[in-house]
Amino acid sequence: MISEERRRAYLGAMQVDCWLPRGELPFAAPARAPWVAPEPDEPEPPPVAEVEARVARPAAAQVALRPRIALAAAGKTEEPARREESTAAPAPQKVPRFALQLLRAGACLLVVELPTGDAFQSRDPAYLLLKDLLRAARLPDKPQQVGDGEPIRWPLLNRGNLEQGSEAARDYVQGVIAAAREEADFACLWLIGSPALQFAAELAADAHNREVRVEPFGAALALPGLELLMEQPELKAELWRALRRSLSRWMTP
Repeated sequence: MISEERRRAYLGAMQVDCWLPRGELPFAAPARAPWVAPEPDEPEPPPVAEVEARVARPAAAQVALRPRIALAAAGKTEEPARREESTAAPAPQKVPRFALQLLRAGACLLVVELPTGDAFQSRDPAYLLLKDLLRAARLPDKPQQVGDGEPIRWPLLNRGNLEQGSEAARDYVQGVIAAAREEADFACLWLIGSPALQFAAELAADAHNREVRVEPFGAALALPGLELLMEQPELKAELWRALRRSLSRWMTP
């Protein structure tokens, strides 16, 4: 057996830097720190119940997470919809279409719907019926035109960018009536036909045969349109009764 010093010399000559003996050498110097760490013992496999629990936990977490994801997705979907609804432009107003004629008969100012859209002619059936109404109300049966006699036609397409909706139409009609009142006052305002009721007095289209008060014009008599009276003659009976109830408004004592 050679000494430790000689053994190292042999190993150096063979260019061996390190070596591990197969067994403990007698009289050998204390071994240095091991060059190779011992392999760890293989861990024992976990019990089957623990493995099943580990597998079940992620699955349960995914099931619990699904409702949250669905709610979040619904919230993200509804939010843009609400934002789009709130920022949507308002629907454009429907433009009314009508023609009205302003006439004077005694102490009354008449706002009459024109069935054809054109000014009355002396032989028009609607104009002949109007004359009958005036005679029944003990008023002159030859009403006078107001201003230049031009009917109020709506929409005012020749007014450029002027608003053409219902509110603008009401303001315009009431403005024309106010101008006529400045020229000559009247005791009662006759509103004949649905457009006259709606845009001169803000009444319902079927508010017929009644006396109402219209600010700032005072007393007004709401009557059916001439065309409606010609189509449904049975409506004339109630109209005659409404005229008799209001006679004192324009009859001089």
